[in-house]
Amino acid sequence: MTAAQKENVARLREQGESYRQIAKIMNLSENTIKSYFRRKQPKASADVCLKCRTPLEHTQGKKPKKFCSDKCRMAWWRSNSDALNRKAMYSFVCAHCGVDFQAYGNAKRKFCSTKCFGQALAGRWRDA
Repeated sequence: MTAAQKENVARLREQGESYRQIAKIMNLSENTIKSYFRRKQPKASADVCLKCRTPLEHTQGKKPKKFCSDKCRMAWWRSNSDALNRKAMYSFVCAHCGVDFQAYGNAKRKFCSTKCFGQALAGRWRDA
């Protein structure tokens, strides 16, 4: 990469773009972008939160932390949803309200929400 490309890549990353989005914009390979950031910050990125960049305290004997809190973890995954590798998506129709919905990882789901589950359960008790 040229110096100008490196500056553009860094600027796009600071604006919150994902590696994939940067690769499309710059017409470069996604792996080139990843390698650039890996070489630029080899170990330092593991010592700060991926979302808010605050220093992390690691617990010895456990895997290294990536986020300082659940709030940061959820916010980072919401903003980087293209990085998710969701292979187990299932489509259903709610047994209570009849709405079509999708769920991840559970092939036997029957209700679209806990609210519908509770209402269906309450209805069974009233009928008995």
